[in-house]
Amino acid sequence: MQHTMKQLAGATLVAALSLAGTANAQQAEDVKIGFAGPMTGAQAHYGKDFQNGITLAVEDMNATKPVIGGKPVHFVLDAADDQADPRTGTTVAQKLVDDGIKGMLGHFNSGTTIPASRIYANAGIPEIAMATAPEYTQQGFKTTFRMMTSDTQQGSVAGTFAVKSLGMKKIAVVDDRTAYGQGLADQFAKAAKEAGGTIIDREYTNDKAVDFKSILTKLKAQKPDLIYYGGADSQAAPMVKQMKSLGITAPLMGGEMVHTPTFLKIAGDAANGTVASLAGLPLEEMPGGKTYVDKYKKRFGEDVQTYSPYAYDGAMAMFAAMKAANSTDPAKYLPLLAKTNMPAVTTKELAYDTKGDLKNGGITLYKVVDGKWTTLQSVGGK
Repeated sequence: MQHTMKQLAGATLVAALSLAGTANAQQAEDVKIGFAGPMTGAQAHYGKDFQNGITLAVEDMNATKPVIGGKPVHFVLDAADDQADPRTGTTVAQKLVDDGIKGMLGHFNSGTTIPASRIYANAGIPEIAMATAPEYTQQGFKTTFRMMTSDTQQGSVAGTFAVKSLGMKKIAVVDDRTAYGQGLADQFAKAAKEAGGTIIDREYTNDKAVDFKSILTKLKAQKPDLIYYGGADSQAAPMVKQMKSLGITAPLMGGEMVHTPTFLKIAGDAANGTVASLAGLPLEEMPGGKTYVDKYKKRFGEDVQTYSPYAYDGAMAMFAAMKAANSTDPAKYLPLLAKTNMPAVTTKELAYDTKGDLKNGGITLYKVVDGKWTTLQSVGGK
């Protein structure tokens, strides 16, 4: 009888411990993290790539069963579609703040990020964005951080490369008038002139345009060595096709075209010879590139495109700051986020300067050869 009582007591204790463990697991506090990007429209492929990286980071962090402030936490992504539209972006930003997010990962486009950033700053919520326009981190907010190198660095490298390495002297510049496109084109033109090139014309379009024949006809008469486009691949692809149909032999150069299927798919044979700059290093040169590629493929059943590794690193930097501060309170972990210094997928040392720009951002130049992007040169970032 005594043996039976001991067995019952032991069983009761095991059951109690099991219930306590279950209760603790169920009591994990949900911590909302905001995300916004273009999930519909011409740039939806960017948004999906961006979100996939953050989703993977959230899942990886949750798998570690994080405990912050003495309590188990579970990160939940509060995702929104900003449609790459500034007005929608601010509406989305206010909704996410009202939802009680503890941090913001996004937006993607500079044009949506810049106006939205004021809303997050006023709420004291740290924001790590993909936006590359210099203005984003020059507003004086303590809450703004980047996932990628700024256009000041990228445009400078691309402009110098075009003149010094490609030998292009007469250059025409076109941009889509977005914060990203115009800013990148401005920095490119400045660097190209300083390197000894001549900007023979500057033309403008918009980020919804698909017909560039009038602009290209004007440029053809001026016989440029190179046409530079500041804008997205959804415009660059039809532009390069129309260049070929008009008999323009000068190559197109720009950004935002590498590793995404849209440009090569739409441009076809006309893509050959196109040169593009992109913030960061090629996947194969990233410190954690191979491991990330394998993990991404297993999770999503597709190849890594352009932005997801940077999104992953940005999310992990935010989570690391929360753990270091032992708090998910934005006011408490923000100072630790600013002091981030950690190894990452994209770089050996992810760290921010006083404005929130990456200290060690790289730039890579690519060229389309036989229908595929090939690496020409990488600068920094290792």
